[in-house]
Amino acid sequence: MVASTPSQENSKLSLKLQLCSQRRRVWLVSGLFVLISLLGLFLSWINPSIRAPLRPGLDFTGGTQIQLERSCIGSCDSLNLSAVSESLRTLSLPNQEGKQSPNLFRARVQLLDDSKSLLLRMPSLTAAQGQAVIEGLKSIAGPFESGGQSVETIGPSLGRQLLRSSLISLFVAFSGIALYISFRYDKRYSLLALIALAHDLLIICGVFAWFGLFLYLEVDSLFAVSLLTIAGYSVNATVVVFDRIRERSREDSSLPLSAQIDRAVSATLTRTLYTSGTTLFPLIGLIFFGGSTLYWFAVSLALGVLVGSWSSIALAPSLLSLWETPLSKTSQEKDIEVINASD
Repeated sequence: MVASTPSQENSKLSLKLQLCSQRRRVWLVSGLFVLISLLGLFLSWINPSIRAPLRPGLDFTGGTQIQLERSCIGSCDSLNLSAVSESLRTLSLPNQEGKQSPNLFRARVQLLDDSKSLLLRMPSLTAAQGQAVIEGLKSIAGPFESGGQSVETIGPSLGRQLLRSSLISLFVAFSGIALYISFRYDKRYSLLALIALAHDLLIICGVFAWFGLFLYLEVDSLFAVSLLTIAGYSVNATVVVFDRIRERSREDSSLPLSAQIDRAVSATLTRTLYTSGTTLFPLIGLIFFGGSTLYWFAVSLALGVLVGSWSSIALAPSLLSLWETPLSKTSQEKDIEVINASD
């Protein structure tokens, strides 16, 4: 029995995942999702009812949110969203002194827990106007549980402050990540890690822009928190792969850069998949059993884990292979041919 030489073992290992040879397909997939995301953000921006890349929620625009629990024996009768919305538009609200009563034409209605709960998002209302809305909906959605009413009002100035604070926190966090990566790692690695980070956040924002266009989904402060969490996860996963590539570059200096990348990604593939899978399990639990409050927050994190895993395993390493010069690649391949011939 003839023992395998180290060069033969390296060749076998590098065949596990031929990423660099498929890099154009990786770029095509990522580029397609980025273009779709940019299109969603652009369409949201020019939409007359949004006028922003993402549909802002009450946390950022201000307004009144009313949640009503229906009193049902067993299961509640299903409600027609169009009928509820039309009933809101025809309501006559009491006028506030010196101000015209708000227009409920753009009020958003959402059914929760199989029509057991009703969530209303409207312009800012007074206490009397909020009570008039509740009384007006009793004929179509009532009766309501006693004490099962929740009314929250956020003023426009507070909404603008929350939006400004969220944007500042995102900017500071991303700037800190960029500075740390640039200081800690090679310039190539830091640049590609930031590109992968921008790729992940852009796709998540694009997905939620499409949700806002078709599902009227509004982003709130929890969405900003999810972006910060996704940023940390994405950078951490990418750095783990780059660390392994840096180790391989010292151990396998005789191999082409593309082979070093393939070997490093193959070595970290199982770890990355296990980490992503174990992270997704609790998020899936939140999506199905966490209730309406954390539903879209969990959806955002789950999408971020999937996209972040893709960028760290496929996109960032494949972009690193661009630094492989044809001259060095040819000379290294010749050295490998000489070694194989001697074997």
